[in-house]
Amino acid sequence: MRTVLVLLIALVALAGCGGGERAAEADGPIRLVYWTSQNPQERTVADTLVARWNRTHPDVQVAVQPIPAGQSSEEVLLASIVAGTTPDICSNIAPSALHDMVRAGGLVPLDGLPGFDSLMAARVPPELVERFRSADGRFYQLPWKTNPILMMVNPEMLRDAGVARVPRTYSEYLAAAERVTADTDGDGRNDRWMGTRDIRPIWWQRTFDVYPLYVAASGGRTLFDAEGDLAIDNEAMSDVLGFFQTLYARGDYPRSTLQGNAFAQGRVATDFTGPWTIGWLAENAPDLAVDFAPVPVPDGTPLDDGPPVTYGDYKNIALFATTRHPEAAWAFAQYLVSPQADRMLIETTRQIPIRSGLLDDPQLAPFFATYPSMRRFAEQAAATRGVDAVPDLPETLDAVAQGYERVIYGVESPVQAVQSITERIGVLRAWAE
Repeated sequence: MRTVLVLLIALVALAGCGGGERAAEADGPIRLVYWTSQNPQERTVADTLVARWNRTHPDVQVAVQPIPAGQSSEEVLLASIVAGTTPDICSNIAPSALHDMVRAGGLVPLDGLPGFDSLMAARVPPELVERFRSADGRFYQLPWKTNPILMMVNPEMLRDAGVARVPRTYSEYLAAAERVTADTDGDGRNDRWMGTRDIRPIWWQRTFDVYPLYVAASGGRTLFDAEGDLAIDNEAMSDVLGFFQTLYARGDYPRSTLQGNAFAQGRVATDFTGPWTIGWLAENAPDLAVDFAPVPVPDGTPLDDGPPVTYGDYKNIALFATTRHPEAAWAFAQYLVSPQADRMLIETTRQIPIRSGLLDDPQLAPFFATYPSMRRFAEQAAATRGVDAVPDLPETLDAVAQGYERVIYGVESPVQAVQSITERIGVLRAWAE
């Protein structure tokens, strides 16, 4: 099985690293190992928070380390569970990998720890709470942050093309694309487009285009139901694939890969992205006009009931079963989601903490005044969905990515592609049983 082979390869790489080893504690403080992502801004936040914790908790000392390098952090974490080299705590847990981690017996159920219920009730918007419960009814993840996917737009480019407002529906987007896409230098080839995507059939790429638009088109449905059975909204998926097929067939999106950041270069008018882009553009294209709006939805979708649901790209906190000090690790986890830590997270990384009342925090008012685009992401946070915690999720999303590729090259119609996606996922599910 592909997943097993990946784990074996990763285990070989990790075998000698000793990432989960603990220092002797008989004559000294409790020592915890905390893994964070390799993102530089997140590492800055982690280093600062750990330094503050260690100064005020001499009896519990924390060592922070980035997750060891690998093809993905999810594979590294799964491999370390199998090898018994996990840290005490990690703040880079993707809900999509949770099923396999729980099945491997690698995580501590948090709902058995003191204060968990009250923390969840105080921190997490009620409409999101149940989305973090595992199939066995337990909670193994502490919701930490989300990166809602929105549509980034260059308002000046739209105005220059005669587009009066940011498009909200597929027909509005396609009409705008007809005006925006152009050959501006007269060489017979388009050099300005409505947008661009990485069209390679890579599973995680589709979580930034097909999946958020599908979640919006379906009214918030994911690919599986609460029992883990395949439950694709065929009409919504067909609408999304048809939308992209039209854009590529008309040349509004180039089929070739554009070099560099095409949005920052002013070569495309829109992109689908998360809040991390705000900080990057501020550093690399400070004079570029930019705004954010909900992802477009099929014609006929109600538009007055709040923003359409989108993909949330969650990362959460978990404790590993190898920890010898679950109570101390839990105390540190609660510190990582304190109001002060949440403020540092959003201010440093431009990522959205999962916290009720974020926009009402007076200490964050200056931040939102300085970065008004971040307010849009904070407002969107409650209207998000993750991906399903089911076995072999990357292979499942590979099927979506391959269907997307076939559609944009005209090999299949959107309806045929949905059927192919469903059949392939069915084979994967049968294989996993």
